Amino acid sequence: MAITVQPLNCTLKRDTGEPSSTEAMIAVLTKEFEALGVEVADTIRVASRNVLAGVTSDEGEGDDWPAIRAQILAADILILGTPIWMGQAGSVAKRALERMDAFLSETDDQGRMPSYGKVAVAAIVGNEDGAHAASAQIFQALNDVGWTIPAVAACYWVGEAMGSVDFKELKDTPKMVAKTAKMVAGNAAHLAALLKANPFPGEKR
Repeated sequence: MAITVQPLNCTLKRDTGEPSSTEAMIAVLTKEFEALGVEVADTIRVASRNVLAGVTSDEGEGDDWPAIRAQILAADILILGTPIWMGQAGSVAKRALERMDAFLSETDDQGRMPSYGKVAVAAIVGNEDGAHAASAQIFQALNDVGWTIPAVAACYWVGEAMGSVDFKELKDTPKMVAKTAKMVAGNAAHLAALLKANPFPGEKR
């Protein structure tokens, strides 16, 4: 069974043509997933879409979330990419997580949310401290709404304190980032394959 990945870029930059450090980190992970034979879909840049505020799967006319929701749930693995701002995950990532809150009331007859059996990892970048805090926020929220988090699930980079260099400006991917990306991809693909072959049982046993 083929394993598929859907990257979600939660950069604050709306223009899809504007370079994004979050996109650059997602690309590092994408390379490792593809090396494993995993199929990676085109990245969705959330800020370029009209994702309305709310906690349902469809907030009405003009809401682009329903289409995004369908794409992330069609894949086996979600890459949630976000920059760090003020020591936290960015507001766009938080909005995406808020929209996934709807999963709590969308369970099947065995009590399983739509995200059950699907794996989530994070791609985090920033020029300040906060990668661990951001991953803690993201993974707690994702797990609350049904995603499964593998061992070593975050690939991140933070620049020098008060520095001005962005991840996208680096000439080479730092060795530890590349090593971590390989581990994240390998663990996520392995777990996704296990869950696809043997889904969570839900309430009925």
